[in-house]
Amino acid sequence: MWQKNCYRIVVKVGTSTITHDTGALNLKNIERLSRVLADLEGFGHEVVLVTSGAIGVGTKELMLKERPSELRLKQAAAAVGQCRLMHVYDQMFGEYGRTVAQILLTDGDVADPVRKEHLSGTMRKLLEMGIIPIVNENDSVSAAEIETGENKVLGDNDTLSAIVSELVEADLLILLSDIDGLYDSDPKSNKNAKIIPEVKEITPELMDIAGGKGSWRGTGGMVTKLSAAKIAMGAGVDMVIANGADPEKIYDIVEGKEIGTRFRGKA
Repeated sequence: MWQKNCYRIVVKVGTSTITHDTGALNLKNIERLSRVLADLEGFGHEVVLVTSGAIGVGTKELMLKERPSELRLKQAAAAVGQCRLMHVYDQMFGEYGRTVAQILLTDGDVADPVRKEHLSGTMRKLLEMGIIPIVNENDSVSAAEIETGENKVLGDNDTLSAIVSELVEADLLILLSDIDGLYDSDPKSNKNAKIIPEVKEITPELMDIAGGKGSWRGTGGMVTKLSAAKIAMGAGVDMVIANGADPEKIYDIVEGKEIGTRFRGKA
């Protein structure tokens, strides 16, 4: 059972988990998330948080009517939103006596072997010191690569979280979003669709089931989550897809209970 040992856990939260439909920060959810992760760290687990939301939060802060599509405005929103996002995380985790560190990444940071090695060393040292790294893609810099497709390694935070899990040799990766898990068919068109509780291999059939993007506030969909699962499983990391509406469910996931869909890492 998970609770009998201490593990290195990476938790990724989607934009829809930490913001309201209006685009404003969901302070209640962020507070609950911070409390749970702080508690897990206090128990002895090592915790890394990968967060989306910079562009979504920046869109609200700049009083834009919708998520920007023009590159420079998107980068500007990311810069404003990231500042606001980290300020709130720092306050929330600080209330529970935890220190956080911000790490913003670009494709080059994980594609270049030397930079990747330094990044891995930095994150491991932070974890050894009991500090919770908060990771996001540096959209103010890397968005150009995402837009053009040049040197694209990241591009979504599902993939980023899987790469981070590999970098720190995590035991468990948890993807929290607005979906309950991987269904055997599209739940929007089939009311009898059922969640697949466990996946041991990413097959072409599973990829066919996945499709479409998530909510307007984010960019990820099931396709990106299955791609992340491939990376995590290949690195020997268990990955769970679950709904982020109730952050307390993280406790059950860490304990190995059947929540969402668990992808078994290869030994």
